[in-house]
Amino acid sequence: MQGSDKTRTDDDEATSSSTSNCDRKPLLIAAPMVRYSKLPFRKLVRRYGAQLVYTPMIISDSFVKSEKCRAVEFTTDNDDKPLIVQFAANNGKDFADATELVANHANGVDLNCGCPQRWAIAEGYGCHLIQKIDLVADIVLQARARVSNPDFSISIKIRLRDDLSETVELCRRAERAGVSYISVHGRTREQRCEPVNWDAVRLVKDCVQVPVYANGDCRSLEDALRIAEYTGVDGVMTARGLLHNPSMYAGEPITSEQCVRDWLDIATETGLHFAQFHQHLIFMLDKLLTKSERRVFNRLPSACAVMDFLENRFDF
Repeated sequence: MQGSDKTRTDDDEATSSSTSNCDRKPLLIAAPMVRYSKLPFRKLVRRYGAQLVYTPMIISDSFVKSEKCRAVEFTTDNDDKPLIVQFAANNGKDFADATELVANHANGVDLNCGCPQRWAIAEGYGCHLIQKIDLVADIVLQARARVSNPDFSISIKIRLRDDLSETVELCRRAERAGVSYISVHGRTREQRCEPVNWDAVRLVKDCVQVPVYANGDCRSLEDALRIAEYTGVDGVMTARGLLHNPSMYAGEPITSEQCVRDWLDIATETGLHFAQFHQHLIFMLDKLLTKSERRVFNRLPSACAVMDFLENRFDF
């Protein structure tokens, strides 16, 4: 596990309790994404306006038991702040143990209560937890008891329950347990492409005192501002919107060519593995290339081939 002692920054308000910021612009957040929210991509989106970033979801018990897991799954540096480490956990001890390990290297931890994948639910992770209000409260309490720094945040990221009153009760119990803020994906466990229920997100915001962040179908800076205005939330987070356009929060309608250049620089500096380097570019170039160009680019076998393609196509 790499990192440095956590330092206080002006952005730390993002990870601690505060009053509603409905009279200010929302915090712009890069949501956790499995495989993709690693240090190089976090560096990129920070350059283009992301004010708070997350690691990918990490399985807490594996993180605690395996030094190899810690080295692979969690890498950071002095500029990677403010940073939230998201853990999947099905009990308070695993989450608290994992929290202790990262407390000096990040600004907070987040409990994933929203992953709808079957494997996660079968293991008692993700969406399974939104049905377990007492357990979520206990997990938050145990983690809070392990960290003495009051500025270190402990948060949860949830999906909606079918009964919105149960969603509100979950959030209120988490608040009483000491949660710093709550992120709400405005869909239920079963929903995938259905419209986001922004009224439900607004209800949660109205029913708790801690900051609330909204998640779901944010594809542009304009979307983020519109979502915040409608729901009154303190921040807006996006995953796929940033994956396809890391310069989104800077107001760019599609990935800017400068953003692509920055990604090449970051990948070179960090020694990023080709598969990850290439996959991010596949997403980023989706709107910049024609269908036939995408077909060629997506099959390129090496970093040299990618660089040759970009030099010929964009004069990099």
